[in-house]
Amino acid sequence: MKRDRTVTGTDKPIPPADAAGPAGTALGAAGIDRDNWQAPDNIRWSFQNVARVLPTTPISRGTGPVAELPVELQDLGEVEIPATEHSGARSVRSVIEATDTDGWMLLHNGTALIEEYFGAMTPSTEHLLMSVSKSLVSTVAGVLAGSGDLDPRRPITDYVPELADSGYAGATVRNILDMRSGIRFSEDYLDPESEVRQIEEAIGWSEAARVSPGIGMYEFLTTLEAKSEHGGVFEYRSCESDVLGWVCEKIAGESMQTLMSRVLWSRLGAEQDALIATDQYGVGMFDGGINTTLRDLARFGFVYANRGRSLTGQQVAPTTWIGDTLTTSEDVRQAFADGPGDNRMPGGAYHNQFWFPFPDSHAFLALGIHGQMIYMNPGANVVGVKLSSWGLPQDAAKLFPTIRAFEALAMAVNSPAK
Repeated sequence: MKRDRTVTGTDKPIPPADAAGPAGTALGAAGIDRDNWQAPDNIRWSFQNVARVLPTTPISRGTGPVAELPVELQDLGEVEIPATEHSGARSVRSVIEATDTDGWMLLHNGTALIEEYFGAMTPSTEHLLMSVSKSLVSTVAGVLAGSGDLDPRRPITDYVPELADSGYAGATVRNILDMRSGIRFSEDYLDPESEVRQIEEAIGWSEAARVSPGIGMYEFLTTLEAKSEHGGVFEYRSCESDVLGWVCEKIAGESMQTLMSRVLWSRLGAEQDALIATDQYGVGMFDGGINTTLRDLARFGFVYANRGRSLTGQQVAPTTWIGDTLTTSEDVRQAFADGPGDNRMPGGAYHNQFWFPFPDSHAFLALGIHGQMIYMNPGANVVGVKLSSWGLPQDAAKLFPTIRAFEALAMAVNSPAK
């Protein structure tokens, strides 16, 4: 397949820092490489050292000033999380200590009330976001929609004709924003033959050679087939975000690394460049490859809690996009309820690549496997960020207590006593 852009200049992937030998096999701490970096015993190191295992390219912060992040630390660890039918009451501190936390932060009205790091994690450590990356990519799409360059109602193939012979023929951008295409795609992280693992082989995130190794992200997406009509029920599929990233690149005529820098990262007042892990051709892993610091991730979350404005006061995401994101229709919620997966969020929704876990709360989430989270609650003016190293990709016993911890904190910092 002929690829539609040449990787040059700053888009050229930077090889792993520990690349060794002609095959470029990266060896990290104690022999961590592409085949074992996601093993439970290795992820605490590898999630904080992705550039030593995988090729990456920077997402530049630009040359603007760093947005001030005021800090007024408070001892909120003993805030009580109310009991549920599944567990008794417990403290926020007990949840943080029991959920493999690498770092976490709580903002209230743009001021950090909590900022903690564990193990080797520091304020300048770039941590892998996994699927929190999806929400950053969707924000880029939102900027393009706000400028009139992207119409979510249009077919994907209007923007990416290379997908005309794939299962995505007939799907709209809205279908992939809400993960409601009819594509056949398994998100079973523990099945080595699932499509979510086949992507990793295709882009070189794994050295294994079972299906189609080494063909790259774009070509892999053209091989996906449909199993049902587009626009049906919600089904979580990482490939939807990869197609969305390709759509954005086509519209802008530039790589996601450059585009995200221009319309998002350089406008946040970020302290550091972000990184994105790439395939062999410099194409980003849009669904889960972005790495950044805890503080800069909090700066991103603040945009969604502040009507699209950054800590500098700059309008980053259009208010129309923020409003659309926060409006979950009955159709969207019904599609979520009817989906085949057990998301354990009754009454919830998935919209614009964000999770809405509660029907009666202002809160919504950006989530990534192994415990990455942004909790955003505009009604409470609260943003919570947590970066973790869970041994399992998905762990309800760690996810839902963390969500409830942030809910309890949002209530506590807005109580009359505060």
